[in-house]
Amino acid sequence: MSLFRKKLTLVIDAGNTNVVFALADDARIVAEYRHETNARATADDLAVWLLPLLQLDKYSFNDITAVVIASVAPALDYALRLLVRKYLKAEPLFINADIHLPFAVRLPRPEQLGADRLANAAGTRANYPCPAIVIDLGTATTFDVLDGDGNYIGGAIAPGPQQSLRALTDAAAKLPHIHITRPAKALGYDTISAMQSGLFWGYVGLIEGILKQLQNENGMAASIIATGGLAKLFQDHIPGLTAVDSEITIKGALALLEYQKQKETKVNYGK
Repeated sequence: MSLFRKKLTLVIDAGNTNVVFALADDARIVAEYRHETNARATADDLAVWLLPLLQLDKYSFNDITAVVIASVAPALDYALRLLVRKYLKAEPLFINADIHLPFAVRLPRPEQLGADRLANAAGTRANYPCPAIVIDLGTATTFDVLDGDGNYIGGAIAPGPQQSLRALTDAAAKLPHIHITRPAKALGYDTISAMQSGLFWGYVGLIEGILKQLQNENGMAASIIATGGLAKLFQDHIPGLTAVDSEITIKGALALLEYQKQKETKVNYGK
């Protein structure tokens, strides 16, 4: 173990299904760990889980000097804040529309924009040409639109495939739970293949339809980025796709933290 403290940043992406803990050395992501989102988890629970994983990769809590959190799981926010304060001896930056942003949020109520969508926008404008559309295929399916200057101008939210499947099986007692997969054909020959077809091709239609409408209203996007757990499953059916970038939220959180530091430095020096 080195006698010198590493200067790593911890990014915590707290979603509705999983919480991702990502370690970054400058802008380079060096490790990622996933924990199931559990509203009853305490700071101590998370510390006991996280520390051994860090140690397996030759890191420790002492190596972490900055923390940024993108959370859409408010029930976990207290535990995450306490984890950082108690075990990392740091003060986390929670991403929201009130922090310094390198772009404008052109919405009537910017405070309603989720931290994950702010991070996705920041990661996209920092790494890809604008105008751009980010499609996040997770618990919800979100579309976020950036104009030619990289400003956030709006988007769309739809239920994610897993949520749609749950709603279907909950409402129809005879329908089984299935895994979301790409069926060989659209025509199903039994209940399971018919459900797989409806779910997969239904979401292809949703993605294509919303994407087309957004571009009809706002002009063609220079970049279309897909992210989220199901992005690779649908990537062949996203017209004009630029990239599947599973780390766009982490990259965006790092970019927002760096921008915040720059703004605070200017304020402290009176510039």
